[in-house]
Amino acid sequence: MAKKDEENMKKIMVVDNEPDIVDLTRTVLELGGYNVIPSYSGEECLRKLEKETVDLVLLDIMMPGMSGWDVFNRIKKKRSDIKVAFMSVLEISDKRKQVLLDEGLSDYIMKPFDKETLLKKVDDILKD
Repeated sequence: MAKKDEENMKKIMVVDNEPDIVDLTRTVLELGGYNVIPSYSGEECLRKLEKETVDLVLLDIMMPGMSGWDVFNRIKKKRSDIKVAFMSVLEISDKRKQVLLDEGLSDYIMKPFDKETLLKKVDDILKD
């Protein structure tokens, strides 16, 4: 791919402690035309965000060490310009989702998701 195209590509960080999920999500997003930065823990995500500029962080909630909730709160304190969406197998109530949206969450993506759903949600988040 030409260098110029790569500069125009939106950057997404995928954060999940399960490498298979990171790899699968990365493959889908790259096929959708996104530049993907993999991250396998909350701590790694925060370290990388100190050096990388990203348009969106897709964040698993349940991770060992630092949970997705903690990572979300830290990102929002430091970098409110970065969009964050949770990816989780956990169902949450509409009321809880609304609270999160009010706190700056961009979306809540249920796992497992299919390719089309993921790309549509990411496209919608990044359109704003």
